[in-house]
Amino acid sequence: MAGPIDMAVQLAGNTARLGWYTGINWLMRREGLRRGPATEPYEPKRPVPSREDLMASIRELLRADAEAVRDGLYPPMPGEELRLREHLSRLRAMARDLAGTTGRRHARDASTARDLPQAAGLPDYFTQDFHFQTGGYLSRDSARLYDVQVETLFYGAAAVMRRAGLRTIASHMLGRDQRQTSLLDVACGTGRFLRDVRLAFPAMHLTGLDLSAAYLEEARVHMGSLRPATFLAANAEDIPLGDATQDIVSCVFLFHELPPDVRRRVAGELARVLKPGGLLVFIDSLQMGDKPGWDGLLEAFPVRFHEPYYRNYAIDDLDALFESFGLAARATELAFLSKVMVREKR
Repeated sequence: MAGPIDMAVQLAGNTARLGWYTGINWLMRREGLRRGPATEPYEPKRPVPSREDLMASIRELLRADAEAVRDGLYPPMPGEELRLREHLSRLRAMARDLAGTTGRRHARDASTARDLPQAAGLPDYFTQDFHFQTGGYLSRDSARLYDVQVETLFYGAAAVMRRAGLRTIASHMLGRDQRQTSLLDVACGTGRFLRDVRLAFPAMHLTGLDLSAAYLEEARVHMGSLRPATFLAANAEDIPLGDATQDIVSCVFLFHELPPDVRRRVAGELARVLKPGGLLVFIDSLQMGDKPGWDGLLEAFPVRFHEPYYRNYAIDDLDALFESFGLAARATELAFLSKVMVREKR
């Protein structure tokens, strides 16, 4: 039975994670500045939050996560599943990669993924270096570094932002049989969200879909000794599953990296595979106006990083998009730099 002690332990662990990655973030920024500015300075025209506002929002996120653990909605976040030696090895590899990343940012060159043999047959919008990340989403090295990179970028809050989606799934599962429930995670990447779902719902039927073979392999590693999920190497524009076969579909940080027309095709596919009454749990970046005082961050993000479709995403009408495919609004909540949109298939 969960309770206040579990909440305190979870909050302490999350706070330690925040401190660790905040320190790594500072070191990476200092090293990047030593190598010279990655891009020309950019001053957003819209307002930006202060560092105190950012830290306050992170603390609010961490507390909400700990309260969900206290209330028994889902289990505590496990400790870093990688051994300390491997974790430090990945951090060192990220530091070594910084020179190339910084150079490509300065040159505005996001093409290393296109030179890889893995790029053959994949859509052009996918075969580029998002965030100027070496190898884009296609190489084994990229898959190995991805999680430490995003946690460093978000001060250790990336995993907790994803976990915000578990609250809705937990509420949806009240009175339901896990053994008769199927969940599809679209663009599952390295499988961190799937692992969170598996820990919370050990008997649920889980499927992860992604275009990157390297990231799917990393996802298998992250599942560890847990009951395995089924993994599909496929395009979310054409999900290889039948109509109305999934009880829950999750989609985490995908849409901001899709061109507008592709975004619409993927939304249609998410709706198609959901059963009537099924749940879409959608997690992605904030959009303009979600936190008006933070709009400058969203304005600057695609300038400082390679995010060619982000500006359009930031102003896209997602409510109308989902509604057009029969996905009715159920809830929307903000979680630091992300938002969770819950939609139900009519």
